[in-house]
Amino acid sequence: MLIKLSDTIYYLPNQDDKDRPTLGLVCGDQYSLIIDSGNSTQHAHDFLREIEKLNVPPVKYMVITHAHWDHFLGMNEFDATIIVNSQTNELLKKWRNYSFDDDSLREYVSNNEISSMCMEIIQSEIPNREYFQLRSPDVIFEDTLTLDLGNKICIIERIKGTHSDDSTIIYIPDEKVIFLGDCPYGTTTNSLFHYKQSLLLPMIEDIQKFDAEMFLLGHESICDLNEMTIFWEELTVASQAVKSISLENAVECFKLENKRDPNDNELFFIKAFVNDQIIQSQ
Repeated sequence: MLIKLSDTIYYLPNQDDKDRPTLGLVCGDQYSLIIDSGNSTQHAHDFLREIEKLNVPPVKYMVITHAHWDHFLGMNEFDATIIVNSQTNELLKKWRNYSFDDDSLREYVSNNEISSMCMEIIQSEIPNREYFQLRSPDVIFEDTLTLDLGNKICIIERIKGTHSDDSTIIYIPDEKVIFLGDCPYGTTTNSLFHYKQSLLLPMIEDIQKFDAEMFLLGHESICDLNEMTIFWEELTVASQAVKSISLENAVECFKLENKRDPNDNELFFIKAFVNDQIIQSQ
């Protein structure tokens, strides 16, 4: 079910059991904008059915926040102008050359090109897979793009997030709402979950320059300003404590600098930043 955030902004909440991210709908006087297309044909259809229940302007645009499968594999189902940044476009080219039969999917999994969860979703939620080919984006931008949906401005900006280098965020100024996709999350490299330490502060600065009060995230649905401020603070103090590949040293440094033990979130982030140090040292 779509959740109404305001008279002009709705979202379909994430479903972790099906690896479905949050999908967004922003409505102007003339047109509507969709944020991410879902992880499959079925996910896209579920979203479209919910939109059809609303009396909103026609969907003219879709923005893909980054080139991870769960955010774009439903794009073929929408009659909309698809917008991506240039790096996302380059990453999507590989997917447009993929075959989606079982043998090909198993090969991609064995080569670590896709996850087993991705294969299972494709097999169960994309019909006629033998004919499936991902469509190409229509509009490719470099740094920033502004859309007017009719008395509803949307600022679309590419940033380097800790989750992916091709992150796109969408800010709606009059509502003080920002869609972040997955950019504030960590990522996994060589089986190690980590936060890209060098990108953390630039990412936070890029996001905080927008006067946002509500934050839509790919796999958390929604956070208010206080929740995001706490999130940024926990990430920052955890990062400041990590200066080497030693978890023990990082925890001791945190205790010295903050005069307390790290909480569960901070300890999780410390481990992720230590993993990043390990990856950078390899």
